[in-house]
Amino acid sequence: MGEEPAITYVLVDGENIDATLGTSILGRRPRPEERPRWERLLQFAQELWGQPAAGLFFLSANNELPMPFIQALVAIGYRPVPLSGGSNEKVVDIAIQRTLDEIRRRHADVLLVSNDGDFVDQVRDLLDGRRVGVVGFQEFRSNAFLPLAAHGLSTFDLEYEVQAFNEPLPRVRIIPIDDFDPAEFL
Repeated sequence: MGEEPAITYVLVDGENIDATLGTSILGRRPRPEERPRWERLLQFAQELWGQPAAGLFFLSANNELPMPFIQALVAIGYRPVPLSGGSNEKVVDIAIQRTLDEIRRRHADVLLVSNDGDFVDQVRDLLDGRRVGVVGFQEFRSNAFLPLAAHGLSTFDLEYEVQAFNEPLPRVRIIPIDDFDPAEFL
């Protein structure tokens, strides 16, 4: 791959992030102010590798388009990808897998925003010299991504590194002793 890629594609698995946030972290449906600030993710992607970022936000929309959300995504620079299919089809996963396969034919870097291990094969195939990262919640990221770090895969936490939330989430995490502040626990 001779020349430097000129773009980072940011592929957001909206369902996976929303389900992880609601079910695993909050234990309830997130309120609007508790959801990620998706514009911060695009900014993070641009600053990370010093090049433009194009955001694709994949969502299942079988019977209706969530127009206020779609309009908000467009306003902050994403291209929404609303999908439909049969009840037994994981349409978001299928679309992201196909998109990762297509990106392989292009000169581009990739940030996949998902904790889902269904994309490991496609991510592995992209580790051919280009920059590839997975963004999500580190404690919920599929362990299937772990071996790919030795092949150049970077991982980023949506809260701690991307800083996509306005307020801290109620997460339990391993704290490096140099970062430990007892005041946070008292």
